[in-house]
Amino acid sequence: MGPDLSDLTRRHLDFHATARPMAAMEIDYPNGTSTGLHAHPRGQLLYAISGVMIVHSTFGTWVVPPNRAVWLVPVFDHDVRMVGDVKIRTLFIDDRSVPGLPEESCVLAVSPLLRELIVAAMSVPADYAPDSRDARLMRLLLDELRQEPVLPLHLPMPRDLRLRFLCTELTARPDAAATAQDWADKFGVTAKTIHRLFVQQTGLTFGQWRQQARLLHALERLARGDRVIDVALESGYASQSAFTAMFRKQFGVPPSVFYR
Repeated sequence: MGPDLSDLTRRHLDFHATARPMAAMEIDYPNGTSTGLHAHPRGQLLYAISGVMIVHSTFGTWVVPPNRAVWLVPVFDHDVRMVGDVKIRTLFIDDRSVPGLPEESCVLAVSPLLRELIVAAMSVPADYAPDSRDARLMRLLLDELRQEPVLPLHLPMPRDLRLRFLCTELTARPDAAATAQDWADKFGVTAKTIHRLFVQQTGLTFGQWRQQARLLHALERLARGDRVIDVALESGYASQSAFTAMFRKQFGVPPSVFYR
């Protein structure tokens, strides 16, 4: 049985009320749990020591495996869906008093040192003494967090209603082979218009957006333990080797070892 979400909301408020710039909280969720759409007055670093988080917002979707974290800016509406039993270790950070944090929500790498600091922060009380070991641990955690690179695990959603429909179809059927010209014919516009709108509203070309959608679909399926060959074909790749080559290019490791 999952956590009581109303009780969880009350717990969140306690962590935002502290006078310290950062507070840490741990919470475990069973497979399939969804938090529902919500936001926090402080910035939030969401990290899971096991399981995979799918973070949805009106601006797009992030897939967050255990070796990654997602930074969410304050007052950012989002919903988190759990793939597998997810053990979340989260930090609420007052970005007004902590400079150098990302200005937009994003996925970040998590080094082994940062991982251990996040885990250690769970034992730090919300109102830790300013000049103490706990305070120094938190400052070191922030130093490490600022060093982590932003990763391309975001699938931005366009504003144009035609493109949003197109994107919804692509995420539902990542193996679909329809081209930009096919979609242009459907909407009664030119392929050039489709390409231009994609770049303007997502920062990605049509082809890049579709590849990213396929990649994030594959990450979710791999997190469930599906066979690589099945994931490759259902993600629109002609062979397992083609999928593995793309995956290795993106992450530096083959899909068979990504979640180890």
